[in-house]
Amino acid sequence: MEAPASENPPLPTAPPLPPPRVWKFWGTTLWGLFVFGGMFLGQLAVVIYFMLKQDAPNIASVIQTIGGGLTIALSVITGLPGVLLALWIAIRPTRSSFADYLALRWTSWKNFAIGVAALALLVGVWDLVSRALGRDVSPGFMGEVLKSAQAEGALWLLVIAFCVAAPISEELFARGFLYRGWSESALRPAGAILLSSLVWTLLHLQYDWFFLSQVFSIGLLFGYLRYRFETTWLTIMLHGANNLAATLQTLWLAGQS
Repeated sequence: MEAPASENPPLPTAPPLPPPRVWKFWGTTLWGLFVFGGMFLGQLAVVIYFMLKQDAPNIASVIQTIGGGLTIALSVITGLPGVLLALWIAIRPTRSSFADYLALRWTSWKNFAIGVAALALLVGVWDLVSRALGRDVSPGFMGEVLKSAQAEGALWLLVIAFCVAAPISEELFARGFLYRGWSESALRPAGAILLSSLVWTLLHLQYDWFFLSQVFSIGLLFGYLRYRFETTWLTIMLHGANNLAATLQTLWLAGQS
């Protein structure tokens, strides 16, 4: 005899979803240009705004406005939402969450202490080299920007830009997005650390070769910490702490002169 048909046949199961995607070398590179464009447009909007406020702008006034502390502070801050929006657009097709793709996970206080110690040692060595070469330990560009911000009553805004907005934007871009994709390509983690550090250094072309070398070495340290502890929050905090220390140092040296 045939078994009676079940009155409630099992429902068909849905096929499993494909695993989240990670952009490899070219995908990360092209989307990285898109993210950089978001940062640039966010910053450019502030410059355009101040240009439109001038009745008859000329080259001298344009240069003064672009290099002013208030303009730089606002442009860095407005670049942050541009980066966040561009990253969200770039990550959405991967089916990964924003936090997972960019390794936005917390870390231990022990890891933070290791990062602080390593950063302090690296910056201390660069300060010793700078003094041995008879160079200023602080970039002249930074001193001029801080003086301008003080004159315009925007020093607090510049501190927020340098110590909060810039670290978040740059770390999510370099150690978050670029490292994630490039490390899973033929570059592997070592190549991703090197290339992302180079890109990050190119974001600081306002400095001379000596301070660019310092920035590159800090980028290598941050890249290693990103690889070692698998978190971008750690490098964001260290980046902010480094910028805060550099700002306070520049203000102190300016007060001594």
